[in-house]
Amino acid sequence: MSVFLVPDGFDGERVDFASARMTGWSRSRVAEHIDAGRLLVDGMPVSKPSQRLSAGQLIEVEELELKKLAVVPRLADGLAIVYLDDSIVVVNKPAGVAAHPSLGWEGPDVVAHLQGAGISVATSGPAERQGIVQRLDVGTSGLMVVARSDEAYSTLKQAFRDHAVHKTYLALVHGYPDPPEGTIDAPIARANTGGWRFAVRADGRHSVTHYQTIELVRGASLVRIQLETGRTHQIRVHMAAIRHPIVGDPLYGGDPVVAAQLDLGRQWLHASELSFNHPVTGESVAFSCELPADLAHALNRLRDPS
Repeated sequence: MSVFLVPDGFDGERVDFASARMTGWSRSRVAEHIDAGRLLVDGMPVSKPSQRLSAGQLIEVEELELKKLAVVPRLADGLAIVYLDDSIVVVNKPAGVAAHPSLGWEGPDVVAHLQGAGISVATSGPAERQGIVQRLDVGTSGLMVVARSDEAYSTLKQAFRDHAVHKTYLALVHGYPDPPEGTIDAPIARANTGGWRFAVRADGRHSVTHYQTIELVRGASLVRIQLETGRTHQIRVHMAAIRHPIVGDPLYGGDPVVAAQLDLGRQWLHASELSFNHPVTGESVAFSCELPADLAHALNRLRDPS
């Protein structure tokens, strides 16, 4: 519980304006607390944001309790909830599941699974992408955050625009990058061939990928990747552009024979770490997840070819 005494300078001001100034919150966040009955003036719940204050009144704000799950439940199709509170849900998405419904996709998606489990998402964003502030390709596994409140949606979208969300991926690429670590700064646009293929093009959008080789195996390298921007297929396009396509990614030059030998049915790409400031509390939060079985199996085959 946070308690504030209304100073003389806020006499006659609206409660949402004054509360926002005293707490440092946005007015929309204050409004959410008012709607939930968590903001009191002289012991009485505030009925509307436009309520006027008098100097000397006591404002009490009941802090939102963030509940992290002690047990990680699993939803259908292997989708796992890593963290859940009133504002966000972080999921570990398996390959074969889309982030949201889209034209031509008839398979499972994250939004539908969350809603089916009774986990509401924000109403902000396009109808088919409500709550979605980031996406992972269908064939990419790993961590993604979904907004559950409109305030969280707006704050997280801005954080992504400001490059304040840190995403780390692991990728298995063909060959041995030289230099073993570096930055790929190359614009990306839809390829001239059309469809869902993208390419490095001078007229594309600014795109920056940082990579670091962390292990050499037979004919391939395990690479840690951090994104500065978040373009569609960015990692796949950039690694192909430096002639080290991702294993299991035939769309961008991955050798299908190698993928078959490794029993790999998709690109070897996994979103392993995710960190950002919580959109409501401002607290720094960080999440990580292990490699899924199919990627671990393929990597171990190349570590020990026997």
